[in-house]
This record gives sequence, structure tokens and C-alpha cells, in this order.
Amino acid sequence: MKFKEFDKPEYFVNRELSWIKFDDRVLSEARDKNLPLFERLKFLSITSSNLDEFYMVRVASLKDQVHAGYKKTDIAGMTAKEQLKAISQQTHDLVHVQYSTLNRSLVPALEKAGLHVIFEHEAFSEKQKEFVDRYFEDNVYPVLTPMAMDSSRPFPLIRNKTLNIGALLSRKDTKKGKEEIDFATVQVPSVLPRVVIIPSEKKGHTTVTLLEQIIERNIDKLFLSYDVICAHPYRIMRNADLSIDEDEAEDLLVEIQKQLKKRQWGEVIRLEVEDKMDPRLLDILKMEFQVHGDDIFFINGPLDLTMLMKVYGIDGYDQFKEPKYKPAAVPAFQNDKDIFQVIREGDVFLHHPYMSFDPVVNFVRQAAKDPDVLAIKQTLYRVSGNSPIIAALAQAAENGKQVSVLVELKARFDEENNIVWAKMLEKAGCHVIYGLVGLKTHSKITLVVRREENGIRRYVHLATGNYNDSTAKLYTDCGIFTCDERFGEDATAVFNMLSGYSEPKRWNRLIVAPIWMKDRFVKMIEREAQHAKDGEEAHIVAKMNSLCDPAIMAALYYASSCGVKIDLLVRGICCLKVGIPGISENIHVRSIVGNFLEHSRIFYFHNGGSDEIYMGSADWMPRNLDRRVEIVFPVEDEGIKDEIKHVLDLEFRDNVKAHILKPSGLYEKQDKRGKTLINSQMEFCLEATERAKAAKKEKKEKKRVFVPAEPAEDIEK
Repeated sequence: MKFKEFDKPEYFVNRELSWIKFDDRVLSEARDKNLPLFERLKFLSITSSNLDEFYMVRVASLKDQVHAGYKKTDIAGMTAKEQLKAISQQTHDLVHVQYSTLNRSLVPALEKAGLHVIFEHEAFSEKQKEFVDRYFEDNVYPVLTPMAMDSSRPFPLIRNKTLNIGALLSRKDTKKGKEEIDFATVQVPSVLPRVVIIPSEKKGHTTVTLLEQIIERNIDKLFLSYDVICAHPYRIMRNADLSIDEDEAEDLLVEIQKQLKKRQWGEVIRLEVEDKMDPRLLDILKMEFQVHGDDIFFINGPLDLTMLMKVYGIDGYDQFKEPKYKPAAVPAFQNDKDIFQVIREGDVFLHHPYMSFDPVVNFVRQAAKDPDVLAIKQTLYRVSGNSPIIAALAQAAENGKQVSVLVELKARFDEENNIVWAKMLEKAGCHVIYGLVGLKTHSKITLVVRREENGIRRYVHLATGNYNDSTAKLYTDCGIFTCDERFGEDATAVFNMLSGYSEPKRWNRLIVAPIWMKDRFVKMIEREAQHAKDGEEAHIVAKMNSLCDPAIMAALYYASSCGVKIDLLVRGICCLKVGIPGISENIHVRSIVGNFLEHSRIFYFHNGGSDEIYMGSADWMPRNLDRRVEIVFPVEDEGIKDEIKHVLDLEFRDNVKAHILKPSGLYEKQDKRGKTLINSQMEFCLEATERAKAAKKEKKEKKRVFVPAEPAEDIEK
């Protein structure tokens, strides 16, 4: 069915402007005085790292379009030029609120809590000056590389995202009798801690300053034969969007390594400077970086607020932080059974980070050691720095098993990491696949092939999140273990498709992008619309990171116009509008921004009472549905279905961390007065902990079985 009447530009929000609204929701957490103080610092830091990536990728891409003379409009009817103008206005507003929050709310609150933050070296006491000068001499000075610019030394190459201090220097030209002004710059070394603890004026308090302030105070020691007129920090953001022609690249690994080097020297798309920077110094930076107008951000405070994560990590302030949550044991595995036996007894549901990620790691570890395991196949998109899964896969290959690993080299900002792992796995004897030309492999699947009494059995793990034991403690994701043969057959077909050229004629259970998935979702939405037209109850509930696929949104508008109740939980980008008369009045959209990053993708269709639930790796975005290898899988076990319905129900009852999308396009938190407070993430933590305790207690009671003693043997025998 075509939905032409539902794809008008006025029905959609621009993708980039919707993303800025998401970062604004994160910023609202930093401004929420009900949150522990240090948690607010953490959220402010996150808004800053989010904005950096947004500029390096999304803004860079739009600038490329403008340079190329690309005039086509997006779904909301905006050209690249119009988008850049709107983005600039909204990001400047966002940055203004970031620093207002820091300076007017967080810094005074930190002072009260006994943590003094000195952002300007002029405010040091005599004792502090003495300390930082010694610290500079002993720890900083030997590491610095001051670089001057004159007729024999051109403007140095400044690396992406590095913090630098620019200075104007003067020297007397004795022959001409006039002062000459030169430019110099020094990079604030990232190898040294940026947040430095210095002596406190008050006993029992902690005082910190920033490395650039220590350098700025001592900058004259770097240019002994000059007078320093002024010195100010600055930071640049470069285009970091890799452009790789995979058809032309003979070796994708080598090509990506080449492109990564270019990332450091891409076009400058944003310049951050202190708001009181000397205009002469600013003019030099503008000219050298070719940056003008709204691409310059004048900052009232320290540049690059990601350093607040280091302030968050300072010891001694636990009372101002949320208690650390330890993921609970998974009840199904709280026994002495072998992991494969547990899976044979029934599908197992995992809900991270509330439940531990250990069973996923143990699944690969046990498979690596088990003499009956013949093969292990896995897709890796983002893994941790010291991944136990990588170690287990290497061990399995060394133990003589067939190990095939798809390492996605094009996982943005994890490319270098993944190249290292790919080489290591190849050395250990694994078959390493780099995916399909032109497509990112974003699916999360592991297949273990085991020889058993009744023949070969396939065990499968499917998930919504990465095989990353670090982020599994921070991101909310779902997964299942199964040994259902239909899933096993599909898993084999997936890996054959990724490693060779075979494409299955049909899939038993899995829905795979980029060929089959979008059509299937549209058909399921249409089916729900038909139920509504027939006068039956019709309901769609979908949870995802982002929603911006035009075909899916048009189908949702059509279903809403037919009377389908549609509840959407979209953490980030949402290009759909609610409350359009006759179009989206039946659509409710909410976004949860909490301590954990909402990352799972869950899709529920009422289907006339025979409800269907799917989970998977794909958002409803063109990149996921058209340009990536993604897997969405049905949940067939009735018990697990009930658990997932409970997850969705609780998240749609959340009135603490949920932001509701209004017809105005703004997101608002609910009025909680007189209501029982429901924080879904906290509830899931409590539930998982209670279940683990109950399973542990049950295991103890089972062990407490009295066995009658055997009669003593006759000693004389």
C-alpha cells in the first residue's frame, strides 16, 4: 500500500533538529536539582561528548552537501543550508544553557559540598600558586611542545578535538625600533590528567583546577626571549565522517587505516574559544582555520566539558552520587547445570544491565573449552578494550574449533579498536570476515554448533546490544538464548550470507535487513490498521533508539488514521509529529533519559489478540533498514513474552525519567503531584535483585536434603 497522503514535509521534523532536542533532554537531567549533584555533572559531560560527535559527523556531512552544491530537501523540506542555519542557532542556545548550568548552578553546589573548582589561574592563593608552579616544572614542562609561527615556520597542524593554548608574543625589533607580534601555540597534553588536585584553603575540602590553567599561568617560561601579550585556550572540531569507496578498495582494512589518519586533518567545522579572547589572536585562528560566523563558539568557562567525568570520579563524594548498581545473577543460570543443558530446557531471557552479562561471556568461554563444540560463529560491532569474548574466541581457535568472526571495521569511532581485534583473531586462527560491500553489519548474533547424542545441535544467542561487557553495565538491552532448530537454521544462513554469496530462499524465523525487514514491518503495521478498520482492538507498541524512516512513519500515520493505538518509546531522534488532526492523534511518543542509556529495540503488535513480539538490532531508520545487515527476531516463548510485556508496561508508566512529546514539538516531563513515583530503571534493578535472591534461596533449600547414613560395615570382615 502506498501512503502518499501521509508523507508531506509538514508532517515531519528534521532529523538533526530532533537530535538536538534529545541532547536538550540529557541537559535537562543536568539541570534537575532532584538528582544527586555528581550525577548532574555526569549528564552535563555527556551532553558535551554528544555534541562533539554530532558536529564531527552530522554537521560535517551537511557541510559536504553544501560544498557539493546539493540542493535536495530532506523529509521536512529543508535544504542542507537551511538545516545548518537552524542547527547553528539551536546548538548555540544549547551551549549557552550548558555553561549557565555549570557556572550558576553546579559550581556553587560543588562549593557547598566541599569541592572547589578553580577555572581561572588568577584566583589561585599564594600557596596554590607555589604548588602549581612546582607541578608545572616537575610534571608538565618536560612534556610540552611550544610551536611558534613566523616567516620560516608555518602555522602548525592542529589535531582534531585537542585542547590548545594560543598566545601572542612580542619582541622588540631593535633595528626598526618597533614591537613585532608573533603567534605561538601549545597543545595541552592529553597524556597528563586534565583535572589536577591542588592544596585547599579549607581543611577537609578538595580543590581542583585544570591543566590548561597551570600551563597558561606559566606560559612565559616556554617563550623566554618574548613578552607574552595574551594566552587563551581554543579547540577545533574537524570533519570526521569517513568516505570509503569499498568497491575500489582492494583491502578494506588498509583503506580504513588510511582514512583514519585523514580524520585528524579534515576540514575545521567548529572553533571553540574563550569568550574574552584577544581579537587579534582570534583573527589569526579564524584566518588559519578558515572558520567564520556561527561556526565560532565563544565559551564562558572551560572548553570541552567532557572533563567533568574526571571530576565525577574524584574520591570521597559518594553521598552525592547514585549508589553503583551491580547487575544481578540470571536466575536460569543460578545452578550447577552446564550452560547448554539450561538452554536445552527452554529459551532464556536476559535484560541488561539489570541482569548480568556474564552468561553471554560464559556461553562463548564454555563453547571454547567444550570438546563437543565444533564451531563458533559471532558478529562483533563494538567490543570493550580488554574483551573476554575476544580472548575466548582466540582460545577456541587455538583449541582447534572452527571459529568465524565478523568484525565490522566501519563501526564509527571504534574502527581502530576493531582493526586491532581483527588482526589478533586472525593470528589466533579465526576466520575473520569484514562484512558485505556497502553495508555495515550491525546485527548481534552468536551461533555455537555442538555434537550431541542425537546429532548436531545449534545454540543461538540473539540480542539488541553489542557484545561489549563494559557497555552491558551501562546500556539497557535484551537478549535470548535458544536452541530451537528453526532459529539455528536461520543463524547458519546468516553467517553463510555474510561469509559467502549465498542468500537463503526463505527465513524460518529471523527478519533480516536490508532486503526483507522494512517490507515486513510495513505489512505488520498495515495488518494492525486492517484490524482497526474491522472494528477490532488494534495496538502497536515500539521501543527504539531513533525513528526517522519515511516509509515506516507514513505507515504509522495511516494506521493511526484508521484508529490504531500507537505507543512509541523513542530515546533519541523522532521525526514523527504527534497530535496532527486526523493523522497522528492516536500516537503517543515518550523518551526515557535515565542513569542507563536506553538501547533495546522491542516491537509489539496486538494482531487481533494473537500478539506478536519482536526484538532486534534495528531502529526504524533508513540506515538500519536499507544500508545495514540487521536481525530482528520473534519471541516465541510465552513466559518470555510476558516478561517483555511487563518491561514495556513499566516503561510506559514511568513518570520520573520519561519526557512526553507534545503536539508543539516540545518534550515535557509529567506532573508528578499526587502520583506514585515510578522510575522504570530503578524498578527493574529492584526486581532483578529480588529474583536473583529468590533463586539463590531456592538453590540453598534444594541442597538442604538429608541423606540417611549407611550402616557401618562389620569391622571384623
